[in-house]
Amino acid sequence: MLLQYLKRQYRLVCFLAACAAIFAAVLSLYDFPAESVGYAALLCAALGLVFFAVGYCGFLHRHRELERLLDAVNETVLPLPAARSVLEADYQALLTAVCTHRAHLLTESENKRQDLLDYYTLWAHQIKTPIAAGRLLLQSGGETDREALSAELLKIEEYVEMVLGYLRLDSDTTDYVLRRCALDDIVRGSLRRYARLFILKKLTLEFRETNRELVTDEKWLGFVVGQLLSNAVKYTPVGGTVRIYPDGDTLAISDNGIGIRPEDLPRVFEKGFTGYNGREDRKATGIGLYLCKRVLTNLGQGITIVSRPGKGTIVRLLLRDGRQVEE
Repeated sequence: MLLQYLKRQYRLVCFLAACAAIFAAVLSLYDFPAESVGYAALLCAALGLVFFAVGYCGFLHRHRELERLLDAVNETVLPLPAARSVLEADYQALLTAVCTHRAHLLTESENKRQDLLDYYTLWAHQIKTPIAAGRLLLQSGGETDREALSAELLKIEEYVEMVLGYLRLDSDTTDYVLRRCALDDIVRGSLRRYARLFILKKLTLEFRETNRELVTDEKWLGFVVGQLLSNAVKYTPVGGTVRIYPDGDTLAISDNGIGIRPEDLPRVFEKGFTGYNGREDRKATGIGLYLCKRVLTNLGQGITIVSRPGKGTIVRLLLRDGRQVEE
């Protein structure tokens, strides 16, 4: 440690040695006795050693303080010693800011990890239902059971796409590809995918073409429309009706299903919120509408929901980027 301190103070030592040499040379030029010159040099050396010892003690004290801080590096707030200068206070302020930012990042990372853990736990329980239903249908056989099995496989695929969408939205990179798309083609693609579910529940579909184009990501907007159709099928009773139609600058998807309670409407876009219907159904994840809201926000669009219990629900997609196609 002494050698480390000498390396740190070598410039000062060299300066003092040079001063002593100059002092001795000047005195010798005036024919001072050698004893006087030696005595003066000895006094300077003794004074230098005193200052050196004091500085070395302070160096050791600071070294031990830094070792103590190293042991406490995992703490949220470091027990920093009192600053001895303005510059040292600036360094301590910078270190405190770094520690605060690190604690914020750790908290944010832990919250994301816990959210993922909660979602995967819920997802694993939810996906067991269509898997178990598919296994029973395979055991029974029959043409009708094959259609029902296809519907259960579609539900499994939907759950997988939902979890992939959840991961992509929270990633640092996005795969949005914006281009001009025909809105009706996007809707038809989702309808073809969920046609089997409409048939199994004997639902009536009313689709009015919008004849609109908009700049958007076809895949992500199709994901949103698919989620909304899935909710409409899920919460509409057998023999009900699902309507898709243009309403001004919006695309409306309505059903005459069970509806949403007024107290649940303000929270339907919150992550993990299932509301009364979700608790009754026990199959809701509380992620679908949350993902729809996130995707539409990223695309520069919006979504609103109006509903009455027992009367149905109307979801409107605010597609502000669309324009009427010239016929």
